This record gives sequence, C-alpha cells and structure tokens, in this order.
Amino acid sequence: MFAVIKTGGKQYRVAKDDVIEVEKLVASAGDQVTFDQVLAVGDADKTRIGRPLVDGATVTAEVVEQARGDKIIVFKKKRRQNYRRRNGHRQDITVVKITGIAGGN
Repeated sequence: MFAVIKTGGKQYRVAKDDVIEVEKLVASAGDQVTFDQVLAVGDADKTRIGRPLVDGATVTAEVVEQARGDKIIVFKKKRRQNYRRRNGHRQDITVVKITGIAGGN
C-alpha cells in the first residue's frame, strides 16, 4: 500500500517502513506525527485520488531525528562589475519513518 502526502510545500510517495526527509517539523525524536494532507492512496489493485484530498485518509510516522541537509553554495556575480557574493545554506530537515497508512478503503 502507498500514499502520496503533502508536507512542507512538497509531495512525497510513501509506503510503510519508508524513511524520508521532510521540511522541519516541530517534534522531538521518537514522537509520533500524523500527516492528514493525503492526496492519493492505493495498492496493487485500486488507487483512490483525492479532489484535492482523500477523505478520512491519514499517514502516521515516527520522528527518527532532527537534522540539517547538505550545504549548498549560493553564488551571485555580475560580469565586468567586480560584483561577487558567496553564501552557504543548510536547510533544517526532519527524518521520519512511516509507520502506517489508514483510510485506504
């Protein structure tokens, strides 16, 4: 069984026992979180697609850790103007493990 959830402005296709990195959630390691914005739920036979959400469908997950993503370099330059700016950025992320998908029937 799989589900498509929306969190942090992004969509993720998840199944039970998947470990995914999402935008930072306010939760500690070991806490249970529930994603109620489920866009689609399905299995091998049948798929339910919401308009825009599937009624009554939820995805539960356990927070594994709070972490930071890889560093990216933001480099700006204007040619012939001696203008160069270099910045780095590391996004805060939450690593979650999907524990269950409910409401797929």
